[in-house]
Amino acid sequence: MLQISDVCLHYKQSQILFNVSLSVEKGSINCVMGTNGVGKTSLLKAISGVHHRSSGAYTLDGQNIKTPPPHILAALGVAYVPQGRMIFPFLTVKENLETGFNCVSKANRVVADEIFELFPVLKEMESRRGGDLSGGQQQQLAFGRALITRPKLLLLDEPTEGIQPNIIKQIKKVICYLRDQGAMGIILVEQYFDFAYELADSFVVLERGRVTLSGHKSEFAKDEILAEVSV
Repeated sequence: MLQISDVCLHYKQSQILFNVSLSVEKGSINCVMGTNGVGKTSLLKAISGVHHRSSGAYTLDGQNIKTPPPHILAALGVAYVPQGRMIFPFLTVKENLETGFNCVSKANRVVADEIFELFPVLKEMESRRGGDLSGGQQQQLAFGRALITRPKLLLLDEPTEGIQPNIIKQIKKVICYLRDQGAMGIILVEQYFDFAYELADSFVVLERGRVTLSGHKSEFAKDEILAEVSV
């Protein structure tokens, strides 16, 4: 589904990513890990088009990707659930979900029943303002909004951050369900090691913007991966 090779990213005079390569297949989860400030979120922003890479190759579902803006990549099938959720606090849950319509054809501008089946609280609170929801409910809303676009590639940035345990379990169940459908590839940025290890099919570990470990989970002992991501 996704192949990036030797991607570099600069912010003004500072280089953030150094020749980063990774791939993710349909029906699999590639977990990107590392301590704070190593470039994990910057990598997702480069893949989603929020930041334009300085160099490197990017292929999505067999298509060579240049440097289009985020809404073009969203229309091509890239969905991003950002750290901090970034929902619209004064829009209702329904209106927040409908913001995803901008990236799909008119014929597909419906909130699929599947989204409410995965996140029942969104149906229950459809008329509530996004800002009135709890942190866990807002995370479910951000997740549901991303699924509106029927993505081929789903980017998840710290989906468990600040979330109560019961919601973490639900999010884990949803991620497993989406993977098992086999229609999308998933990149998960996560600090919660046990959560990531149980879900991941493969790992990429970053340190100061460089890849220090990359491969299928079966290639490494659990302690080896843990040692790479520990402070």
